[in-house]
Amino acid sequence: MNIDLADTTTRQIEKSLRQARHLMGGPAVGMVLTLVIVTDESAQYDAVRAATEAAREHPCRVITVISRDARGTSSRLDAEIRMGETGPGETVLLRMYGPVAEHADTVVIPLLVQDTPVVTWWPGKAPKSPSEDALGQLAQRRVTDAYAARDRLGTLARLGEMYKPGDTDFAWTRLTPWRTLLAASLDQPHGDILSGVVEAEHDSPSAELLASWLSVRLGIPVERLDSGGPGVTAVRLGTAEGDLAVTRPDGRVASLSRPGQPDRQVALHRRPMPELLAEELRRLDPDDVYEEAVTRFAKDMRQAEEAPAADGDATKPASRSRRKPAAS
Repeated sequence: MNIDLADTTTRQIEKSLRQARHLMGGPAVGMVLTLVIVTDESAQYDAVRAATEAAREHPCRVITVISRDARGTSSRLDAEIRMGETGPGETVLLRMYGPVAEHADTVVIPLLVQDTPVVTWWPGKAPKSPSEDALGQLAQRRVTDAYAARDRLGTLARLGEMYKPGDTDFAWTRLTPWRTLLAASLDQPHGDILSGVVEAEHDSPSAELLASWLSVRLGIPVERLDSGGPGVTAVRLGTAEGDLAVTRPDGRVASLSRPGQPDRQVALHRRPMPELLAEELRRLDPDDVYEEAVTRFAKDMRQAEEAPAADGDATKPASRSRRKPAAS
């Protein structure tokens, strides 16, 4: 069922939601959370589709906030309600024109499902500080994606500087299979780990977080090497007995190598956005491990930027040292 409301109000939207629910034979609200998506018109289709697929696992009300012509002088609110199309959730698209776009939180608050958690997701450009954003302040969990930014590493460093409990980023979520495989590999007997290397495309925020996580957890220096991608292509941990390595050149299947053992093939595919979002909706508590990794990366970036001024060396790179891997 689709309902279009032009030049409407939140009261009319609430009334239409109740009527649609009643007509579909579902008078009770069975939502476990409210997902607020903050996006633009060009990205809303993919974001709503991902949210709809994730809602099959987490029935929720999806409120999509789309700002249109915020510089206009007259305010207008258009709404589109979708219910019962592909899942148990409810989707409300809000298109805001003029000054009302600057106060989106006042429109969203009456539409939140009562007594349920709120998650705010920015699939595109992230605010400077998600926890201080008006829509971010409504949420227990705030999800960004540094990979969607023009300056990916700069955005990730800023998010690390402004981190507050409840913040997370898809750059971290993409690492879950990598972290699981590496942790399982390190549960097996191994020699002392002396160093580490992470290979990935040049400006991969996931690779920087992975390098920071390994450095913090293992207490070793971790170098970043550039590769052709896609995404993270290899992690090598140097031990006294030889390298423990996970290599994934094609974005689908990885090869796990351990000293003195035959190589093993492991499925390690790059996950689509609906899987990433569904994972984030499973946990609403602060992610302390992400905090360690992102704040460490932000600290390293800040120190690298300050080093040229302190040393008088204008040619020193203003980021973690990275280079092309040597040909094997």
